[in-house]
Amino acid sequence: MDIFSRCRKSHDQHQETERRVCTNSSDYNQASNYANNYIKTSKYTLWNFLFLNLFEQFQRIANFYFLVLLILQVIPWISSLTWITTVVPLVLVLLVTAAKDAYDDIQRHKSDNEVNNKKSQVLREGKLTEQIWQNVVVGDIIKMSSNEFVAADLLLLASSEPNSLAYIETAELDGETNLKVRQALPETAVIEQYTEEQLSNIQFKLVCEPPNNVLSKFEGTLEIDDQTLALNNDQVLLRGCVLRNTTWCYGMVIFAGKDTKLMKNSGKSVFKRTHTDRLLNVLIIGIVVFLLLMSLVCVIACGVWETTIGYHFQDYLPWETFVPGTSTGQKDGTVAAGATVISILVFFSYLILLNTVVPISLYVSVEFLRLVQSLWINWDVKMYYEPKNTPAKARTTALNEELGQIEYIFSDKTGTLTQNIMTFNKCSIRGHSYGDPTDADGNVIDVNTATPTLCDFSANPWYDKLAWYDRRLLKDIKSRDDGCAEFFRLLALCHTVMPEMKNDKLIYQAQSPDEEALVGGARDFGFVFLNRSPTTVTIEVHGEKEVYDLLCILDFNNVRKRMSVIVKKEDKIKLLCKGADTMVNARLSEDSRSLLDATNAHLNSYANIGLRTLTLAYKDLKHEEYDTWKEIHYKASIALSDRDDKLHDAYELIETNMTLIGATAIEDKLQDGVPDTIANLAMAGIKIWVLTGDKQETAINIGYSCKLLTDQMEDVFVVDGETSADVEEQLTNAKSRMQEVLKQSSPAVEQNGDVVEMQRVVHCTYTGHSSDDAGDIALVSFQDHAESGHSHTEEEEFGGFGIVINGHSLVHGLTQDMEALLLEVGCMCKAVICCRVTPLQKAQVVELVKNNKQSVTLAIGDGANDVSMIKTAHIGVGISGQEGMQAVLSSDFSFAQFRFLERLLLVHGRWSYLRMCKFLAYFFYKNFGFTLIHFWYAWFIGASAQTIYSETFIALYNVVYTSAPVVMMGVFDQDVDENLSVQYPKLYTPGLTDMWFNKKRFALSLLEGLMTSCVVFFFTYGSLNNGINHAGHDLSGRDAFTFMTSSMLIIAVTLRISIETYYWTPLNQFFVWGSLAVFYMVHAVLYSDLLTSNFVGTMRFLCSTPAYWFGVLIGVIFLMVIVLAVQTWRLLFNSTLTERLRIKAKQKSNGKHKRHRSGTSIKREARTQSIRSSYAFAHEEGFGELITSGRYVRKTSLLPEQAKSSSANVTT
Repeated sequence: MDIFSRCRKSHDQHQETERRVCTNSSDYNQASNYANNYIKTSKYTLWNFLFLNLFEQFQRIANFYFLVLLILQVIPWISSLTWITTVVPLVLVLLVTAAKDAYDDIQRHKSDNEVNNKKSQVLREGKLTEQIWQNVVVGDIIKMSSNEFVAADLLLLASSEPNSLAYIETAELDGETNLKVRQALPETAVIEQYTEEQLSNIQFKLVCEPPNNVLSKFEGTLEIDDQTLALNNDQVLLRGCVLRNTTWCYGMVIFAGKDTKLMKNSGKSVFKRTHTDRLLNVLIIGIVVFLLLMSLVCVIACGVWETTIGYHFQDYLPWETFVPGTSTGQKDGTVAAGATVISILVFFSYLILLNTVVPISLYVSVEFLRLVQSLWINWDVKMYYEPKNTPAKARTTALNEELGQIEYIFSDKTGTLTQNIMTFNKCSIRGHSYGDPTDADGNVIDVNTATPTLCDFSANPWYDKLAWYDRRLLKDIKSRDDGCAEFFRLLALCHTVMPEMKNDKLIYQAQSPDEEALVGGARDFGFVFLNRSPTTVTIEVHGEKEVYDLLCILDFNNVRKRMSVIVKKEDKIKLLCKGADTMVNARLSEDSRSLLDATNAHLNSYANIGLRTLTLAYKDLKHEEYDTWKEIHYKASIALSDRDDKLHDAYELIETNMTLIGATAIEDKLQDGVPDTIANLAMAGIKIWVLTGDKQETAINIGYSCKLLTDQMEDVFVVDGETSADVEEQLTNAKSRMQEVLKQSSPAVEQNGDVVEMQRVVHCTYTGHSSDDAGDIALVSFQDHAESGHSHTEEEEFGGFGIVINGHSLVHGLTQDMEALLLEVGCMCKAVICCRVTPLQKAQVVELVKNNKQSVTLAIGDGANDVSMIKTAHIGVGISGQEGMQAVLSSDFSFAQFRFLERLLLVHGRWSYLRMCKFLAYFFYKNFGFTLIHFWYAWFIGASAQTIYSETFIALYNVVYTSAPVVMMGVFDQDVDENLSVQYPKLYTPGLTDMWFNKKRFALSLLEGLMTSCVVFFFTYGSLNNGINHAGHDLSGRDAFTFMTSSMLIIAVTLRISIETYYWTPLNQFFVWGSLAVFYMVHAVLYSDLLTSNFVGTMRFLCSTPAYWFGVLIGVIFLMVIVLAVQTWRLLFNSTLTERLRIKAKQKSNGKHKRHRSGTSIKREARTQSIRSSYAFAHEEGFGELITSGRYVRKTSLLPEQAKSSSANVTT
């Protein structure tokens, strides 16, 4: 079977309502014709590439337009130009584009083949054989090993771990790197003892839900020996997950290939076209209408001339023999009938003659420019990430100028904004804050004036990697300070972490990276969590082991936002608690109130720098108190109804009157440069929405860390309603609140009072560092009014709004009835964070903005869970991070760090957009000037559709004489350098409003081309009409007229591009002035005596006459004076920020002024309310129930020393 037949579509004509699968019964499974495991992300095959690619290319109106012209040109009666002039460039354009599309798709095929040819152990014919993934089918039994990717959606049957547990990492699905646990049913776990032959005889019948995209839910039943067992998500391993810390496991394939939940969330590959392409399609339609009107005018003129003059001049200009009324052929017929036939033919002739207003070379040049702009991105060393040897890569060459028009960015969080690395950063212990860099004497130092040195942890054999600069904490720990010991003992005991020895190194597996960082921090300070059993926890403190009885775990959930453990040692019972400060502070004893103020001050200082905070407390329990509570807890744990609520009430009873110890501060490390990048992009007028699978508190914390959310904001709304009515009410209240504040704060509200573009409210002022800059402030100050010349020096007083939307609320918000309200509220905010969202919801949010806002969208992510939104957005960017390459393979552009997005948009995107706009405006100008001369010429030749130019000039005008200069401008031109592009992000705003190329700019190009054609034609006519040279020879011949018109046009458009070029390189100089020289050299040869031409001697004759040079000089000067006058007026009275910065850059070119990074002047007291992380642990309940149930028991000891249970160092 060949590779292409594997991606066949299902033959089922009805929608699948349920799935039935049986193990070891291929006939039964194949009867349902389920999808196999072949994955296809490519668009083409060998068989459909030609037809599908041509179909896509002819969706471009220009390509279709040239195809119609080609058909007309093969008709000899109406064409004055050979059909070769159209077919060659058209075929060339189609071939170049097809080659580019083929290359892109071949890369996708390679990626597909790489995935499809991975190998797994599959049970076939009584033996486990190695099979490639694409051969896996529904019903197969697969054996997986640790660190292997899951090949398909599997039902977990058995594993090597106790109680058939399996640990998986789901980063490819939801971006979370913390491990999750799955457990097989006891009834299927028995197969772990089976031989391969016995495995091939088992008969498990599965009935479950049909393929869908819901990652967190699975419903089904499993029939074993007439016993029906319920299945849920705890028994399912999804494709894209990685098996961790599990030696092996068996799984039964439920969904394969395109039916897997990963692929259901991946979205479809779409044919992306830029805003410029879509605009060009509209302009082409306009040009065709304009062409038809000109041809119609010429037809009318032709009919009048043929009727009144042409009919009587047939002895000199005979009509065709088939024309009615001709003197040589069909003499029957009236003059009107003959003139009508000729006029109809002339109509098509003018369509062909004037078609050069849109030459096919335009699209060849556009594709070439896009290719070069892609290479600039690939070759940019400032976007190269040396630690991973990862350069930036433009994976498509069709979207570069779109990078200069991005208005909405949709970003993943984990691995995109953050490194997904948590570190223990600061702590507060009994009112003392630790974590600031200190000198050798323990004095806090200023990192701006002194370089801190790392503390020495060499005395701790368990030390891993903590970077700590505060020597005071180490000193207090070594002096056996009771507060520090209590603090770190709590961190070592109060958790649900599971330890593992790997390569003689202690590894912690936690439900969240936060919890791993806390336990790891305690280990690095000498309080080492070693092992646990269902009833005990073993730690090591200063080299001595301590064993605690684990009496109970009060596990975390999103309502409690805290967790506690109850432990016993030496007959003393303690409750240890850590959680959100709002939850823990309300449960403290009166004795802790004096310490609470100092701790809260530390918490606020930690939160202000974006750290994730938790509060720690403990409580000494009396035996009688614990025994009474244990009875209440036991009854709640076995309740058949409302068990969760009763357990919650039981926890509330014991977690009271606690004693405060202190607080922790964890840093979820942002990638380098993320806050500055987001701030600069926001100043450029770009709105950033964060779409993440993380929990609300985590997302909010990162929002503050990366400056997406700020304390200067008027309000941050949280939408977390469970029902549609709740969500609608919250959105409506948020909208009303924002409208009320906006009416009081700014007049920038739009007339309808609804949608308010917050970015239009911000006023920014860039100022210099030296007094010399005082006079330049007006040159760089700006308001957000496109690029007006007005300045504004007020400080920013309005902070805007932020909104945080939960995934379960987003389900209701994205319904048809509410999506308009959701979009309106979101667009009123400066920052939008959607948390706990599924991959499909990410794509739906992107699609909502994409379809309802006239804006260009960009989605950026690093995992497979981001693929769907990357494909949905106008532009998809993949980050090659920790979560595989799925995002990169589906993206249009890729690099290694989020901070490179700033350079991609503000430098490459802006330059690409600028170059493409200037290229198009100039290209249309020069071709209108070239073509419309025929229109003026028509009035002197009876509108007979004859060309004014020589065939050589027509062939070379767009290919040789004028193509290279404009292409060089499109490749190298830049209005300001890269430093200013980043330093002044407001330079990006013209792309948001289509300022540099739009219908108005196109109309101006048309008018300028019309003016140029008029001046060139009539100045030539005036110079040569009735003119003679010094020898008395007539100058008014057609040959002389042709050459003078051509040369004046070439000189005019060449000088025009020299004015338009901002940035001159040697190549620009060579091609601009070289093209002018080539024109005269080519004509010197063509018009010489060496060749037999109708124009022999014309150039030599005409260049010897003053009338030629004087006419050309006056005509060109006239045109350039008009252009320079318009530009001077604009600079003086309506200059843009770009032009003002260019002036300032020239003034600073002497080096007296240093360039500096821009910033906004914000003088406003921080709001007293600060949103801190309430609890940034697991997204679901932790391992608490698993630990206390006794199901987690390692088959082998964790540490060799554990065998020595009688060690003298152990205290119990």
